[in-house]
Amino acid sequence: MSKPQAPIEQVRSSVAVELERRHAPTLLADRKAAKAAKAAKHKAKHHKYTKAAFFRYCYYDPAFKFFCEQVLDVDYLPLPEATRAASEVGVQNSSDYVCTPFKHILGDFAEALDLGADILIQFGGPCRLGYYGELQESILRDMGYEFIMMNFARGIELGYIGWAKEVLKTVNPNIDVPHGVVKLKAVAKMIEHLDSLRDFYLANAGFEVERGAFDAAWVSAMDAMRTCLDERDINEAYREAMAAFRAIPLDKPADPIRIGIVGEMFTAIDERSNLGLDHKLVAMGVEVHRMLNFTNRYLRYNEPNLRVGAKDYLTYDMGPTSTLTVAAAKKYAAGGFDGLIHAKSAGCTPEIDCIPVLQKVSEDYSVPVLYLTYDSQTSDTGLDTRLEAFYDMLSMKKEKSK
Repeated sequence: MSKPQAPIEQVRSSVAVELERRHAPTLLADRKAAKAAKAAKHKAKHHKYTKAAFFRYCYYDPAFKFFCEQVLDVDYLPLPEATRAASEVGVQNSSDYVCTPFKHILGDFAEALDLGADILIQFGGPCRLGYYGELQESILRDMGYEFIMMNFARGIELGYIGWAKEVLKTVNPNIDVPHGVVKLKAVAKMIEHLDSLRDFYLANAGFEVERGAFDAAWVSAMDAMRTCLDERDINEAYREAMAAFRAIPLDKPADPIRIGIVGEMFTAIDERSNLGLDHKLVAMGVEVHRMLNFTNRYLRYNEPNLRVGAKDYLTYDMGPTSTLTVAAAKKYAAGGFDGLIHAKSAGCTPEIDCIPVLQKVSEDYSVPVLYLTYDSQTSDTGLDTRLEAFYDMLSMKKEKSK
């Protein structure tokens, strides 16, 4: 015969049973499966069976995927690794005088349509790139393609609600707007986290003890972000990725060579457009900083404040990313950075206007600036030679100052 439980043990047992009833253990996989089932049910009600594609743009692919699937309720068509042939399609069907980002985007759109996309999403840019959606749509239709163009430039003057009605419903007339607004907030959070991860990568990957550790952690982080279904998933993926980054052993000197990247919105960020500038600098053992990203240009952008911070060099808003370029350059120079790199596409008028101002910053703070202009003919070899020479110059200058 079993021994009766003591009163305290009876209380503990009943509490344990009650807690188990209230909080049944749930595996992460089970929770994600439940979310996926809920999302599928929502999509069955609101989904218009179409495939949407963005153009290739640096590391924001997980955010593009989330936007298509969770905001628009359409299928996302990821593009494969870019090839020279894809870029050539854009070059051959563009004017010689249009900027290189236009040509890259046009080539990406043509490839996406060939792969089965029937919606193209053009979010443009703060410069004349914001007007390129209509022109690219016209060119692609002349090439014989039929599709829906979701152009973010349309409806801007109508405010956020007007924009949502004008743009989002162009793709899916049955879209659940309240649901989409919640998910749009999650897109913004994912963009912030992606930029934060990239900032950490650029500042530390050049000093990893085990070669390739940061790249492997970066790939895992991007894969995790692509599986996210809501903001909670996004935050979890970010925490895990940042923990993995921080766990990577470093051999970082107390005073490494620091370089700040400034320039045009597309070229200075996109690795295809700047021929892998990030990786080339990291491989040299450089601490890289780049204030220019989606978070700082769109989500937290305050042009008047930036201009106040750079009042010695700016009086008026020069447009697009010019204020951010000058403000970042001054911040890096005043912070004792060893050098600056100004990256832009050929013919980028706002950034051409920035060059005399950057020369003045360089003179005032005795900081060297490397000016890089990219077009569809720019080669890796020439870029490597210029970067190596710039690095050698910064190293010698740093040694002399000790």
